[in-house]
Amino acid sequence: MRRLPAPLLPLLAPLLALAALLCAVPAAHAADNGEWSVEPTASGLGRRPYFYLSADPGTTLTDSVTVTNKTAAPLTFVLYAADAYNTERDGGFAVRTRQERQRGVGAWAKPDRARLTVRARSAVTVPYTLSVPEDAEPGDHPGALVALDERVAAGPGGAVAVGIQRAVGARVHLRVNGPSVPALSVEDVRYTTDAPLVPGTADSSALISYTLHNRGNVTLSPKVALRAEGLFGRTLLARDLTGVPGELLPRQRIRLTANWAGAPQLDWGEVTLTASARDARGSGAASFLAVPWTAAAVLAAAGAGTLVWLRRRRRRMGGG
Repeated sequence: MRRLPAPLLPLLAPLLALAALLCAVPAAHAADNGEWSVEPTASGLGRRPYFYLSADPGTTLTDSVTVTNKTAAPLTFVLYAADAYNTERDGGFAVRTRQERQRGVGAWAKPDRARLTVRARSAVTVPYTLSVPEDAEPGDHPGALVALDERVAAGPGGAVAVGIQRAVGARVHLRVNGPSVPALSVEDVRYTTDAPLVPGTADSSALISYTLHNRGNVTLSPKVALRAEGLFGRTLLARDLTGVPGELLPRQRIRLTANWAGAPQLDWGEVTLTASARDARGSGAASFLAVPWTAAAVLAAAGAGTLVWLRRRRRRMGGG
């Protein structure tokens, strides 16, 4: 499994309205927000940027996590395990809150201490156990061990109805041994155009939206290619898309968009999105009809005029 970037995790949790900032740091370092860090306890092989574990169903693993306080005052944390998921906004890596239901690592991993105080400029190591159920599904089960600061800061503008808590988490990449099934699909492709009323008087564009769905049981690093064809199979556009998340977790769906500057103002065709990752591949398509309102009105008027002329001609022929 490839080494993943940004081990510092975002955490959104309700506490009246509780939020945490998303920060990213290089994968070679501990998850760290400048005040405290959370990382796997150093082993004989040196520092580990995250937990990478492999186990059979029914196995219990033991390890430990180290929380380091870098400030000049004691800090108290709630320590817990959480499942990971892809955010709807941009497909980023995030973890469940304590209040949410945990089904994987968040339910199976138990730190020996749920609450700890770390003295100024010192570190505390906490063992934990991870018990994989007998009926655990094979494949990847991403999660994190999270240290949540007990302090609640005022929200934006000092709002009393909103409190902010911050959390840092060390990623846990658990692979439950068994068949690996990579599967990827592109779903619900939609094409929305923004074109001038009179062709050629201004630039046009199109927004292509789609859902990327990891239907398998392993984490994927998808690439998405966009292709557009017009009348008679003419290639209008062919490019690889940017903004696709570097990791799509098992069974996760994310909604993404792509902009097409200079989209056709008068054409009829189809856009196709093809996603690929490892041994998985999927595609989805949507047809488009680019006809400006003015052109459509002219065509409608011409059609109506032709229909009226045909009816009158039939009447004259019938009367003669």
